[in-house]
Amino acid sequence: MSKNFYITTPIYYPSAKPHMGHAYSSIAADVIARFKSIEGYDVFFLTGTDEHGMKIQKAAELNKKDPQAFCDEISKTFIDLTKTLNLSNSDFIRTTEERHKTTVIKLWNLLDQKNQIYLSKYAGWYSVSDEAYYSEDEIDDIDGKKVSILSGSKVEWMEEESFFFKLSEWQKPLLQFYKDNPNFIQPESRKNEVISFVETGLKDLSISRTTFNWGIPVPNNSKHIMYVWLDALTNYISATGLFNNQNNFWPADVHIIGKDILRFHAVYWPAFLMAANLPLPKTIFGHGWILSGEEKMSKSKGNILDPIELIDKFGADELRYYLMKDVIFGLDGSINIENFKLTINDLANNIGNLSNRIFTILDNNYNCKIPNISEGYTINENLLIDKKDFINTISNFEIHNYVKKIHSYSSKLNKYVNDNEPWNKKNNSEQNIKNILYSAILGLKNIFVLLYPITPNASISFLNCINIKQKDIHLNLINQSFKENEKLTKPKILFKKY
Repeated sequence: MSKNFYITTPIYYPSAKPHMGHAYSSIAADVIARFKSIEGYDVFFLTGTDEHGMKIQKAAELNKKDPQAFCDEISKTFIDLTKTLNLSNSDFIRTTEERHKTTVIKLWNLLDQKNQIYLSKYAGWYSVSDEAYYSEDEIDDIDGKKVSILSGSKVEWMEEESFFFKLSEWQKPLLQFYKDNPNFIQPESRKNEVISFVETGLKDLSISRTTFNWGIPVPNNSKHIMYVWLDALTNYISATGLFNNQNNFWPADVHIIGKDILRFHAVYWPAFLMAANLPLPKTIFGHGWILSGEEKMSKSKGNILDPIELIDKFGADELRYYLMKDVIFGLDGSINIENFKLTINDLANNIGNLSNRIFTILDNNYNCKIPNISEGYTINENLLIDKKDFINTISNFEIHNYVKKIHSYSSKLNKYVNDNEPWNKKNNSEQNIKNILYSAILGLKNIFVLLYPITPNASISFLNCINIKQKDIHLNLINQSFKENEKLTKPKILFKKY
């Protein structure tokens, strides 16, 4: 029986074109998804776009377009991004799809039947940019403007009739759940932040609006549009067909999100699910921001780095490797083009150049075939990999450490080759050279199996040269011996230098 693994990105708000933050969340989720796949799991990887709400309606009006046509156009840029980033997503959900609308209505009705929704009046501070309500102590006055302390976004006073969700009833159950499930919110700093927020007390949550009409109407009251977060968060179950008896994957193993939407995922979402008596996701991982200098990237600040421009210049594998290696997963990280180049050049020197050196010798002297090793020859134990170490590292969401472990192993392999000099026929017997080359090729295979989640293009290219097809990439290939005299192909340049 196959093991299932379900991972999601946030569904992105297509009010403008994608930026580096979107790329970072997506790449991180893809790395985990690809790793779990080669570990032997049946992976369901979901991404998508959140297409309702006042912000979208205003953006469409500004562009003089129908909201649906506007969403179709902008959402396509996010669909295109999945290809540009080389994501392995199983599905792309849009909240304007019928399968999603049907699911949200069913969830609303379920909450209503369980007496979790009531009609009242909302008065408070609202951010159109964040699609979020803020309390008085979460608001600051800067240059005569009211802004959210959390996000820096402008807020405005709103008063309107609204349906409310009885969030206050779920304060104690949530705190107990966090206590019973210490790994539910990660990393630890995020968990402490959420617990602190919930302990101060939860107020009932406004879950409908009447001041705009771009959204899913409330059942039996079309004057009201569902609050965007109840609508948006439900996407995670819409894609699984949970209410249609098609579900094989819910609950999600992990929601990968940016820290700015932690509260919605770690407080509101589990409360909705608890109230509906539905299973909760196993983990919420809130990563940091990708900064431009010392600031979060945002359209209003004009400091957005375009991931597509960087990929056009350097390559998708290169961007993926840099972000996953140089940014500690869970903390903020900034992009520096000079550091980017240094990291990519190190990849080219440490791994790409090693592959080229070994295969040049193999091609020139052994017809690019696996050399015969001595009877009883054993691989140097420094060149053998403990798969469990890498499995545990990914299970702990330490993607940065995963990449660094690969780098460390490649440095060991380089040292082994440099110390043993397979090109030096004076200091090595013919058989000794064959043994060294065999060990080096096995080490390179280990590297590119482990690199597959990070740099899929280069890994597939290399592994094809040693007769391993993409569909056959698996952790079980690590440390696995070759057939004698197996014909290989010399790889082309795998990583360029800059």
